[in-house]
Amino acid sequence: MKIIATNKKAFHDYEILETMEAGIALTGSEVKSLREGRISLKDSYADFDGQELYLVDCHISPYLAANVFNHDPERPRKLLLHRRELKRLAGKIQEKGLTLIPTKVYFNDRGLVKVELALARGKKTYEKRETIKKREVEREIRSEMKKRWR
Repeated sequence: MKIIATNKKAFHDYEILETMEAGIALTGSEVKSLREGRISLKDSYADFDGQELYLVDCHISPYLAANVFNHDPERPRKLLLHRRELKRLAGKIQEKGLTLIPTKVYFNDRGLVKVELALARGKKTYEKRETIKKREVEREIRSEMKKRWR
């Protein structure tokens, strides 16, 4: 598994409740651009359009050697899931405050592009501060323990 991009901001802004893997429908120039690592997941999310799920606001830079056959960098891209998974997600998203965000894009063992989607709830500002404080305290504890073992 080769990780192309991760959405670090998602872990800061959201509380991750559940994750799942989805395929993504891409054109050839988009896949070649992904092999170069030219993708941004910042501010992207997944949304339903009828019965289908799309990845919105994900920026895949144009592939330089594709000329006129290049893709639109900001187009919505269809996510590939089984129908029962789509129905389950649609029901969960109806709950107040839940959203689907991509946390990781990667090539699997067979060379296919996959997206890790997370069902998430947005954090409040005070929750973000608490998380930062916890992380700092744990870091200090680890450094103190390291000093004592020396």
